[in-house]
Amino acid sequence: MPSLKDLRNRINSVKQTRKITSAMKLVAGAKLRRAQEQAEAARPYAQRMYDMLGRLAAGVRDLPEAPRLLAGNGEDRVHLLVVMTADRGLCGAFNSQIVRAARRWIHEKRAAGKEVKLICVGRKGRDMLRREFEDLILEAVIGVAGKRRIEFADAEAIAEQLIRRFEAGEFDVCTIVFNTFRSVMRQEVTFRQLIPLEPPAAEEQEESEVRASWEFEPEASVILNELLPRNLGVQLYGALLENAAGEQGARMAAMDNATRNAGEMIDRLTLFYNRTRQAMITKEIIEIVSGAEAL
Repeated sequence: MPSLKDLRNRINSVKQTRKITSAMKLVAGAKLRRAQEQAEAARPYAQRMYDMLGRLAAGVRDLPEAPRLLAGNGEDRVHLLVVMTADRGLCGAFNSQIVRAARRWIHEKRAAGKEVKLICVGRKGRDMLRREFEDLILEAVIGVAGKRRIEFADAEAIAEQLIRRFEAGEFDVCTIVFNTFRSVMRQEVTFRQLIPLEPPAAEEQEESEVRASWEFEPEASVILNELLPRNLGVQLYGALLENAAGEQGARMAAMDNATRNAGEMIDRLTLFYNRTRQAMITKEIIEIVSGAEAL
């Protein structure tokens, strides 16, 4: 049985831990508001641009002058997956659910006879994936996901790197995986194919109210050559912002749970401490009474 001193030390230790988790919850809540505002502000623009170019791709990708970012290189052998996670932990299952989905995706592609390559944006994704797929990781981008304020230039740098690798023939298809922020308690793992740009599903085209015949001035290839690299940066920027909001939401929920668990543990330890102390006092009284009767 632990001594009273050991129990007091344990209670004090858990109280200090509760103070830390409570402070981290407050910090995550403040960061969440800022990150959520950024993600929600960027989401409509990124989604509309993706939808517009996706519908445009359906009618232009078969033309001889269609850009390679839109039509691809005609191959479907080498797939690049950009795995976006956080740089830090203590955010519940936020990072692990992305990595689990990425592992499933990798195994599915390999089972289909495809070659897979990885780029990890975020320290946690790199650390977890390199245990099993170290030979597939081309590069890890560390420091962007943990920035106080993510800038478009950060996403643009990643987009330029992807374009260089695509033009060098290092991959045929590029997909990103990230967490879309839904609420503090819910982040949804999302896969999005960026190269070549994926056209909308048939049902989305049927539901669309827009039925337009496209005319371009200047040439369609000139416009698309300008828009497609920018769209790549916009989609990556939106994914980074969604991840940042999801990370803070998951951390806030995890620290809230940790704070409540610490409080429950303190209550149990305090009850055990009081019972132990009472038992020791009773034992001492019995010893004193027994000694007095012996005299």
